[in-house]
Amino acid sequence: MRASPPHAARGACGAQAPLQRPLSPVAQRPAGLAAGPASRRLRVVAAQVLSTSSAGAGTAPGNGKPAPAPAAAAASGYRQPPPEILQIVDAPPQPSLSFSPDRSTILQLRRPPSLPPVAEIARPELKLAGVRIDAAQFSRSRMGYNTGLSVASAEERVPSDAAREITGYPPGSCINYVSWSPDGRHVAFTVRSAGGPGDPPRGPLALWVADVATCRARPLLPGRGLNTVFDSYSWVDDNTIVACCVPEGLGPAPERPPAPLGPKVQDNTAARKSQNRTYADLLRDEVDADQFEHYGASELVAVDVGSGEAHTIAPPRLYTEVDASPDGEWLLVSWLERPFSFAVPCGRFPARVQLWRRDGAFAREVAALPLAEELPNKFDATRPGPRAIGWRGDAAAELTWIEAQDGGDPDLDVSPRDIVYTLPAAAAAGGGAPLELARTDMRCGGVAWCDGDLALVYESRWQTRRSRIWTIAPDRRRGPARRRRLSDPPSLLFDRSYEDVYNDPGSPLSRRTARGTYVLAKIDSERKLLMAGSGASPNGNRPFLDLLDLDTKETQRLWQSSPPFLEATGSIMSDANGDAPISLDGLKLLLSRETAQDPPQSWLMTLTRDPRGGGVTTSARQLTDYPHPHPQLRDLQKEVLRYKRDDGVDLTATLYLPPGHDPARDGPLPTILWAYPREYKSKARGFGGGFVLGGPCDEEPNDTYVEQLTAAGRAAVEEVVRRGVADPARISVGGHSYGAFMTANLLAHLPNVFAAGIARSGAYNRTLTPMGFQSEQRTLWQSPEVYARMSPFMMADLITKPLLLVHGDADNNPGTHTMQSERMYAALKGHGCPTRLVLLPHESHSYVARESVLHALYEQDQWLERHAGWGRVDADYPASEGGEDGSASE
Repeated sequence: MRASPPHAARGACGAQAPLQRPLSPVAQRPAGLAAGPASRRLRVVAAQVLSTSSAGAGTAPGNGKPAPAPAAAAASGYRQPPPEILQIVDAPPQPSLSFSPDRSTILQLRRPPSLPPVAEIARPELKLAGVRIDAAQFSRSRMGYNTGLSVASAEERVPSDAAREITGYPPGSCINYVSWSPDGRHVAFTVRSAGGPGDPPRGPLALWVADVATCRARPLLPGRGLNTVFDSYSWVDDNTIVACCVPEGLGPAPERPPAPLGPKVQDNTAARKSQNRTYADLLRDEVDADQFEHYGASELVAVDVGSGEAHTIAPPRLYTEVDASPDGEWLLVSWLERPFSFAVPCGRFPARVQLWRRDGAFAREVAALPLAEELPNKFDATRPGPRAIGWRGDAAAELTWIEAQDGGDPDLDVSPRDIVYTLPAAAAAGGGAPLELARTDMRCGGVAWCDGDLALVYESRWQTRRSRIWTIAPDRRRGPARRRRLSDPPSLLFDRSYEDVYNDPGSPLSRRTARGTYVLAKIDSERKLLMAGSGASPNGNRPFLDLLDLDTKETQRLWQSSPPFLEATGSIMSDANGDAPISLDGLKLLLSRETAQDPPQSWLMTLTRDPRGGGVTTSARQLTDYPHPHPQLRDLQKEVLRYKRDDGVDLTATLYLPPGHDPARDGPLPTILWAYPREYKSKARGFGGGFVLGGPCDEEPNDTYVEQLTAAGRAAVEEVVRRGVADPARISVGGHSYGAFMTANLLAHLPNVFAAGIARSGAYNRTLTPMGFQSEQRTLWQSPEVYARMSPFMMADLITKPLLLVHGDADNNPGTHTMQSERMYAALKGHGCPTRLVLLPHESHSYVARESVLHALYEQDQWLERHAGWGRVDADYPASEGGEDGSASE
């Protein structure tokens, strides 16, 4: 869409796995607030009620005594954890916010009060070409949604009694795909029926638009539904939208014949080499292919927001993206074509990208990409031909793309490896040749645009974890028209390991332009950029904001978070006047602020230049005042632990203790270690995680995976025992996905350290992911000993401590198919290990249904209570072998 950050991946099929771009530009959407990803560092939780929740719920604060056991429930069906945990899960979520383009208005998007019911995710879905489709809605299945929209002045604190509700659409509708018009006068969104009792029948999403001044909404395409399987709609200018609509006159969907018409045949008699990971939901036969084409096809309809006039500008195809040029005069349109594949998902199907005029008239073919089944099985591998096709954010209508010069194979020794091209749309329509903008010797990760005198070019290499950023002047060229080169050579800005987070210079902030795009924020019209970073250090994160001089490479620290707050900067708010210069004096930024006791709130921070020197002072005004979502956790004790592995590697963990708990007074507690391993090329550069896996430059971290993992696990346990926090007889370990894999390995190799384990949605037999997994790009046949030694399935006979396995029975994550847990359970049972397998109906890799989430927490609570807790177990929970009161002490 038009406001995408310059380096955003194109397409909606997972067409190209994102390259490593550790110093990529800050991806700034129209200014708004969104929750960030959860940390993958080690968490150590010492509490009387044990679950994945980082809480001391279920305890009497300060006295270290267990709360009463949960009441017994029915012997079958979904179960619920203790009320203390239930209250945390059912806490109403905070709304999300989006600022208008001129920053004067806040749009508040309310979310459902609780998780969706399992009946919602149990609806029929088609699993086609790596995409799960809701056939009734012509959309992706399992969509989240908003329940209401309201607007308020940005001068008001949110929530505000002065907020005005947007009305006019059917009450009880599910709202998706909300966006501002470029001029901020309208808000577009889709509505759909929830499909509950008394609701209208479920069908395709309908496009609506609201007038911000009146807060009244109206349907924009009455009688037409959208097809949102790949794209939804795009603003072309202030008054025009191009929408992907279900084709008119669409016939019935292809049906599977009652009896097969023949065998399923895959053929490689041409002896081609094709190494692909274990993708889920691939096409199985021609019926699947026909259904994929039926449910994925849309026709493009242009609609005038003011008059409602609409007309079709393109026939039905499998459109994956429609991207308007910044000036609104051109469209960049992408779609998929046959022949489809039974071996790879749709992101690697044949694709075509064309340049059109805004009325749908063809102007030029930009790319015709063939089927890509045979990409090298390397992290830096890429599809041959143009990729990352998009618009220059600082130009009215200029195409840009990257082309690999190594055929997409990172192992080939070539220079340059990638070339970045640009081509004005008008020149492209006239048959003009593309202009070479930059060459990179490593894989190019994209370009961050500023203006004709400045852009940043990113490149990196997975094998060495090296990244570089170059500055260029994109409009300074010389030479013949068809071979014009940059007149000024690129200048190296950064050359570093992207794993070295302690010395991370941060990422440059972007600003909004008058055309609605985002470009690098140049300060005071000089060659200076704002750099925001996490400020990682041995003492934890202290986010910062620096002013970087591109000529001298020197930085000035403008601001840094300091205790007792944890703060982080967000979008620039001083860009309301389009292309007007951004000044350091009076610069306004969104700021997130929280403390150990108080949840994150949004503030507006203003920088003021100190007239007595070169520094700045800051002031802040609070924008949101949300109540604490979990007041029972307000006084939870949290501490960052620092300790060493036996080989000298520094590690950290986050320790959580119940409110009021004093280890010296109350004694040690049952404790769970919850972690997710991360691999680093160099041990010296791995940042502070509890399970850091590193290796010398001539080997990969997985070569010594078991040794490093067990050393990290032992070190963490020794630290919490030394502090008197953890009862050594009641320490358990758990994790999700790769953390589950870690858990099973720790139980196999450290049988005397952990009392029990919880492994959710993991993979345990690496021979079932033979073409690579996680950060391992070598195949099973290249490193059979690594695969075998890392697989806890191969060590099932060594696991004697109780292990709970939880998995969604519809897991679509590559490498963690549900079969992994089923086979692991059979292996453990075959060796007499105390184990339990819980398969959650209809759940994928992450659990979303309320019943599923609560039941998983119930299972975890009961498992740990019996095997590593206080022994408070439901009367009808299956008994297992164990010590007194659930202690697994030997």
